[in-house]
Amino acid sequence: MSSAVVASLLAMHSGGKKYLPALQSSQQAEQKQQLWKVTTMDPKFAEASQLFGRFNAALTRNDFDSCTNLLSQLKVMLTEFKSLPPLFEKTPNTTHELTLAREVYEHAVILSVKMEDQDAFERDFCQLKPYYTDACDRIPPSPQEYPILGLNLLRLLVQNRIAEFHTELELLSPSALENPCIKHAVELEQSFMEGAYNRVLSARQTVPHQSFVYFMDLLAKTVRDEIAGCSEKAYDYLSISDARQMLLFSSDEQLMEYIKEEHPDWEVKTGMVFFQKAKETAHSKEIPSLQLINQTLSYARELERIV
Repeated sequence: MSSAVVASLLAMHSGGKKYLPALQSSQQAEQKQQLWKVTTMDPKFAEASQLFGRFNAALTRNDFDSCTNLLSQLKVMLTEFKSLPPLFEKTPNTTHELTLAREVYEHAVILSVKMEDQDAFERDFCQLKPYYTDACDRIPPSPQEYPILGLNLLRLLVQNRIAEFHTELELLSPSALENPCIKHAVELEQSFMEGAYNRVLSARQTVPHQSFVYFMDLLAKTVRDEIAGCSEKAYDYLSISDARQMLLFSSDEQLMEYIKEEHPDWEVKTGMVFFQKAKETAHSKEIPSLQLINQTLSYARELERIV
C-alpha cells in the first residue's frame, strides 16, 4: 500500500464515516481492512503520512511556500525511522516507511524542478538515490524512478559535468538504458558532443516527461552560448539573418532579445552584428613565464636532492 493511499485513508477516517457508503461492497471491505491497518500502525508513521498528504496537495496547487515548510517538517520526521538509510533496521512497518520516505524525496525533486532550484535538486536527489539502489530489494519499484534518473542525467549535461554523466550511466542496468527517459538524455549528450546543436534544440519538442522542459530550456541556452562564443572568435561580423540561423532562432526579435540580455557588447547596425567590440574588451591573460621557469628549476633541484 503506497503512502499516498495511506494519506487519503487517514483523511477519510478523520472526516467520519460519511464517505464509506459510497464505496462498492468489495472495495469497501478492502478499504476498511487497509484503514484498520493504518490506524493501528506506529503513530509517528501515521502522522508523517498525514503530513505527506498535505505536502502533496500543496505541490499540486503549486503553493511553494507551504511545500517548503511541510517538506522541512517531513525530513525531520523521517530521521526518526530507523528502517531508512543508512541503518536499514527491520521494523514492523519497514516497507511502508521506506515507501513513504522514497515518495517524499521524489516529490521533493519535482518541487525543486518547479522552483527551478538546481542546488535543491542535487541535495534531494542525493537523499533519494539510496532508495533506488540500496533499498530496491526491500520495496517495489517506483514508477517515478526512470523519469527522475533521466532528469538527473539532464541536469549533469546542462552543468557540463560530462564525467559524472557517464559515471551515472555506468550504474544503470541494460533495461534501464532502454527506458525513453534515459535514452532521451543519452541521445542529447551524443548530439551535444557531435556538435549537432539543431538536434539538441529540436529535442525539446519530444521530451518524454513534462518535468524535462526546465532543463531543456537551460540546455538550449548553454548551446546558444557555446555557438555565440565560437562565432565572435571566428568572425568579425555577421548579417542578422546569418546570426539568427547560426544561433538557431526563429525570428529576428528573438535574436535581438538574446543579444540585449546575454551579449550587450555586440553591436547591431546596418543589418549586421559586429563582434569586434567584444574582441577588444576581452583581455588576454599574461603568462608568468619567468615565474614558471623558476618553479620548474626549483622542482628539478629538489628531485636531485631526493635521488
